[in-house]
Amino acid sequence: MMLRSWLVVFALSLVAAPAGAAELTPVRVNVFPGAQNLPIFAGVAKGIFEKRGLKVDIQYTPNSDQQRKGLAEGAFEIAHAAVDNAIHMVESAKQDVVIVLGGDSSMNEFMVQPEIKSIAELRGSLVAVDAPNTAYALLAKKILLRNGLKEGADYTVAPVGGSAVRMKAVLDDKKYAAVVLNVPWSILAEQGGLKSLGRTVDLLGPYQASGAFVMRSWAQANGLLLERYLAAYVESLRWVMDPANRSEGVALLVQRLKLAPAVAEKSYDLMREPKFGLATDARFDVEGFRNLLAIRAEMEGQWGGKPPAPGKYYDLSYYERALKTVGR
Repeated sequence: MMLRSWLVVFALSLVAAPAGAAELTPVRVNVFPGAQNLPIFAGVAKGIFEKRGLKVDIQYTPNSDQQRKGLAEGAFEIAHAAVDNAIHMVESAKQDVVIVLGGDSSMNEFMVQPEIKSIAELRGSLVAVDAPNTAYALLAKKILLRNGLKEGADYTVAPVGGSAVRMKAVLDDKKYAAVVLNVPWSILAEQGGLKSLGRTVDLLGPYQASGAFVMRSWAQANGLLLERYLAAYVESLRWVMDPANRSEGVALLVQRLKLAPAVAEKSYDLMREPKFGLATDARFDVEGFRNLLAIRAEMEGQWGGKPPAPGKYYDLSYYERALKTVGR
């Protein structure tokens, strides 16, 4: 009887144990270095992921090719990047990837060498990109096409790497005439002498850029885990967007990205700008995604030039359930 009573008490103590006493579930998250990751930085630093039983391991990728390869091979569970990469995985690599979260409109600017006064002057030039067949490379191609310049005939794209690598390449070597960069790299590029010919969202309209995507099979097998992650991400984003947390957010950017305080401050303020910065609660912009598909169809010639229905590429049911747990 005494042994049975002890077992009952022990079992009850396990049930009543605080969440922090349980072992945290590891989640590997792969990102490009950049200010858009501040919600993840904050979620880790403030214990928001931990509160939901998660131990987030942040990994950095040097370029889109490596990130897509890593996700497909199971090197990590969640990718945060331009969601056009997910479309590329589905259409070109025939991998069953699904977008589960929005993020931002890209926070990109079309940057050029200081002597260039207009996009038309880029005829015969070299444009630095990450992977030439996805995301911000397509934005650059579309902007150039709107100004009468066709890839191959009027300019050439050069795959260089992620934003930080592209910025350094263009600053170090004037053979690169133009580049699309997001925050904080656009700020640093301007400090280094480049100039902006405009924000891509102003030049091309709404655009669903950064978001989170996963292998669909992983999401189906780990739905509750994914929902916990998304809920914690939204909570972390709300913390970031609260102006009362500006000084802490800036400090995290300085620490994580090794930025000067002034650059981190400007980055933080830009991320809070409506229609340019981080989307409220990381909502997925369906109109912006349709524009993304239209640009891809036109620039890559996919789908016979006619964009497909967008619903095949995303599943927001995990996000909607997560949002219920944090409140709208």
